[in-house]
This record gives sequence, structure tokens and C-alpha cells, in this order.
Amino acid sequence: MKLTWLGHSAFRIETGSSVLLVDPFLTGNGVFEESGMTIEQARDGATHIALTHGHDDHVGDTVDIYKHTNATVIGVFELIMYLAGKGVEKMEPGNPGGTIDCGDFDVSFVQAFHSSSTMVDGVPVYLGNPCGLVIRPKDGPTIYHMGDTEILSEMALVNEIFEPKIGLVPIGDRFTMGARTAAMACEKYFKFDTVIPIHYGTFPIIDQTPDKFIAEAKGQNVVVAKVGEAIEF
Repeated sequence: MKLTWLGHSAFRIETGSSVLLVDPFLTGNGVFEESGMTIEQARDGATHIALTHGHDDHVGDTVDIYKHTNATVIGVFELIMYLAGKGVEKMEPGNPGGTIDCGDFDVSFVQAFHSSSTMVDGVPVYLGNPCGLVIRPKDGPTIYHMGDTEILSEMALVNEIFEPKIGLVPIGDRFTMGARTAAMACEKYFKFDTVIPIHYGTFPIIDQTPDKFIAEAKGQNVVVAKVGEAIEF
């Protein structure tokens, strides 16, 4: 299995014959754009797109990627129905507690504490519950993409049920956990082999580096991913 960070909360996961993109916010993502990687490279061979929630910095380029790849789009019901109105026809809707079998991997929806909407004519439109995603590849360790969230006591159940080994953890503060609570969540509720910090450095009002998180998460295996460089598991 190969895991590639695309900046912010976006990832490319290659497992078996499948390529899963998670929260593919690429256009307008300065961390991605400064990496030198192209959108064409990021979406190459994509078979699936999974979304944690409906904010623009997570849905991102989903519709355009779908049009180029015909990838199946996975997300909560309201978000998927909204994207259907944008032309997405291959879709797998779900909701917290549910699991979708995608062949080489499955995706389970778990709780996140956040919001989920998009702006239409200056008015926010509700797009269903925000979620974390547990991704279980057949040829690699279980991944928990927390999405955008505060620390939750329910994370203990996520660990008990799924035993994820890779944590993709938002650390940027303001809209998600900051360094202290993100580190606490990892230590208190999980036994991750690898912790990858995400959702930082993209906008001026969130933390610009993972330095504070690294200091708070001492003793844990924090891996600071580089955009476009695949990590093999």
C-alpha cells in the first residue's frame, strides 16, 4: 500500500488495483500547488474518491476529478446527493456506523465533531454530518482519517472496533483540534504505529507548521509527510 499526502487533508492511497483519493482539495491548496506535483499526477488512475464532509477545502476538485476519471464518489447521503446535482453519477452514499465494500478496501463512516456545508448564493447549504473515515485495505494497515474534528470520547470506540494503525490527524487549530488536544487524542484513545499530522499550513489563520504538535506528541511516531512523496506500508 502507498500513501501520498497532497497537502491539507488530501491523500492518494494506492492499494491493490485501486487508487483512492480522500478530500481532494488541490486547486487553491497552496501546499499542494507549491510542491510541483500536478493535478493530473494526483488523480492519475483514480478509482474512488472519499469525502469526510462538504466544506470546499475538502470536496475540492471532486467533480472535475470525477469527470476525468469516472471514479466512484463516497460520502454521507446529503453530500452525495448534492454532488449528484453537479453531474456525479457513480456514487456510494453512507452515514456514521455504515461500511462500504470497495473491493481492495472498505470505508467506514465514524463520528466527527465539526460542521458541513457549502455556500450557494451567499447562503450556507447543509451537507449532512461530518465524518471521520476508517479505511481498511486488504494489503495494508488500517487508516483512520479523522476529517475535521474536535477530540471525542467516541474515539475510544473507533479504536476498539477498528484498531487503526495509521492516524491522519488534524492539528491546525481554529477549525479543528490544535496541537495539544490532537496529541492527547492520539495518546489517550489509540495505539497508532504512525501518526501523520494534517490540516496545517494551508491558510494563514491555522498553524503553519507541525512543530507544536511534534512537541506535544513526544513518544509517538509522528511522520511529517512531504507532498507528492509516497510512503509505503
